[in-house]
Amino acid sequence: MPRQIWAPIALLGAVGAGALSLAPATAPAEPLGASRHIEARLESETATPAPGQRVRLAFMLRAEPGWHGYWLNPGESGAPPSVGWNLPQGVSGGDLRHPAPETLTLGGLVSYVHEGSYALMSELRVPRDAQPGTALPVTATLNLLACSDQACVPETKTLNLELTISDGKVPPPTRRRFDSLSARIPRPIAEEAEARVADGQLFVSLKPPRGIDPTTVRLYALSNDHFEPSATQTARVEDGQLVIRVPTRLKDPPASLKAVLSSGASSFAVSARPGSSRARAGAESLPGGPAPFAAVADPAAADAPPSGRPAAASPDRRRVAPVSSAEGPASPTLLMAFLGALLGGLILNLMPCVFPILSLKALSMVRSGRTESAARTEALAYGAGAVLVCLALGAGLIALRAAGSQVGWAFQLQDPRVILVLVLLTFAIGLNLAGMFELRSFGFGERLAGRNGAGGAFWTGALAAFVATPCTGPFMGAALGAALMLPAAGAMLVFAGLGIGLALPFLLVGFVPAARRRLPKPGAWMNTFRRILALPMFLTALALAWVLGRQSGVEGMTVGLAATLLLTLGLWWLGHRQTLGVRRSWAPALPLMLAAFAAILVVPADPPARASSGSREIGLKEPFSPARLAELRARRVPVFVDFTADWCLSCKVNERLAIDTERVRGAFQQAGVVILVGDWTNGDPAITRFLAEHGRNGIPYYLFFAPGEPGKELPQILTPSLLEEAARRAGGADS
Repeated sequence: MPRQIWAPIALLGAVGAGALSLAPATAPAEPLGASRHIEARLESETATPAPGQRVRLAFMLRAEPGWHGYWLNPGESGAPPSVGWNLPQGVSGGDLRHPAPETLTLGGLVSYVHEGSYALMSELRVPRDAQPGTALPVTATLNLLACSDQACVPETKTLNLELTISDGKVPPPTRRRFDSLSARIPRPIAEEAEARVADGQLFVSLKPPRGIDPTTVRLYALSNDHFEPSATQTARVEDGQLVIRVPTRLKDPPASLKAVLSSGASSFAVSARPGSSRARAGAESLPGGPAPFAAVADPAAADAPPSGRPAAASPDRRRVAPVSSAEGPASPTLLMAFLGALLGGLILNLMPCVFPILSLKALSMVRSGRTESAARTEALAYGAGAVLVCLALGAGLIALRAAGSQVGWAFQLQDPRVILVLVLLTFAIGLNLAGMFELRSFGFGERLAGRNGAGGAFWTGALAAFVATPCTGPFMGAALGAALMLPAAGAMLVFAGLGIGLALPFLLVGFVPAARRRLPKPGAWMNTFRRILALPMFLTALALAWVLGRQSGVEGMTVGLAATLLLTLGLWWLGHRQTLGVRRSWAPALPLMLAAFAAILVVPADPPARASSGSREIGLKEPFSPARLAELRARRVPVFVDFTADWCLSCKVNERLAIDTERVRGAFQQAGVVILVGDWTNGDPAITRFLAEHGRNGIPYYLFFAPGEPGKELPQILTPSLLEEAARRAGGADS
């Protein structure tokens, strides 16, 4: 690869590395007020809650080294924490919500504990009739049991907050901090687990959450009635189900088993009902013992000394150890995620803003009569640009999520300033294709590469990747969802797969002479074809301008149109001087073009108020919220959840051709289906959290909830018949 393109490659590589470096390995310790063995502080996400608002609260706790507090089920010893509220009339406080615990053995007893720094979450509900300006004093009395290897000490913390009823605004840094704390609370699994008892063993089976590792799985029950905390747990994946086995004294499966499933840094809230044939198959096929399973650990034997060696005299303090397994579930998961990203990136080449770029670069390679070596160099440069941009975006996404931000794929398009830059770039490309001005050959950065055009290919691939990645098309959704549950190195490999897939057609043209020979012969028709390809670029710029207006209102769109006008004037001037053959033809136009791009400094970055997209009537659209979804499901109302955004091309195609058709509207109304629309145009932490709970970080994403049934994921390409069939089944289930 020629040395001229190493500079831009190094630049983008540094961006990716810098983004990853923003993610701290551990959260920084924060000073807490003086206390005894467990220090405590109460924090609110806003000091000015609005009437009717639900405000997140965090009890920030830190145990002294060697001391611990307890989970909501303390295990075989200890006591759970409790909270009492002293609040103004009409205001109420919620229960404590815990992160997943650790397992600790002391004196032969197994307890579920929290050590070091941790946070218990709660909620403050403000009445709708609260008057702005009213003081809202909050007093919480937190009762804890702090224990060490030698002693246990009850502690009581009286914690106060002074809030004032106002606008409910949450500062972005505080929102990110609370999002990070909330992300540690076990995420609910949509599908119920199944429980079965056979031969003194309790079998719990469920669809494994994405990224789960059976070798590190442990089930923490909310009650000790189902099995002893010290019981040995074993787990494996069988027929697409995660099956956990644990000894029990029960003769029949419990009517309801509530538990937390923990695996590494991930944790999930599980609800199990008496099992069906699927759980029965998993139980009866393994009557002989735990050998075929991946052992989770026996707490009582986790630190047992080797045979023939005496045990140490130190206190009996043990933790459940991670297990080893010859079967590495991360490998197939990583492979499938990589292949999904590869295929998804390949499909992105059909987007109207990418296809013209790819076509012109391929045809320009044929027209220029490149040698085999030069063709391969351009193909590699184009691929490097696409892959490095995908890596940079992936690194930024991982770093932002590690820092506590609730963001997902295409997070860059949730900022209207980025949208404005893309409006200007796509419009400028359209003007170039239409012939208003000329570059030495198609592609930005051409002069960086001298004769072989590798620099132009690199920057063209980078631009194609940046513009093409907003939506998750077929194969990409599950792949990108799995990426964020993999280690950072594995996740980056998935993002690299997306860039490779995007670059594959150009790599094919560059490395396979037969593919180049199949392209049409150069001729005058190429100028006409080039003008035709300007149309999809102008349409893309128009669509992005509409998104800009949706994100930042009339004021933002006005700024965008003014910037586009300045850019057009500058490029026309450039083209006119090129026609006259004037030297330095770009010089007078440069200030106008710089002024156009400087508009990003004044475009409104805060989203305007968005009107509600529906009503509370059955069959019509409503804004999505987890609370509304839970309410409708409790009433056994069928629900179709549509996660969309104005910048998502796939979403808009599905809306036009399937969701908003007369056939589907009639079927939904007849079955009483409510459509909940999750608008992710400007980013919404609640939607991002919900997507993450379902193993997704991109859209489109569709769920259908029939009455009394778990949610069913629908394909990313919808058809009217698919939605009609779902509505008919929901109507039958409801009856």
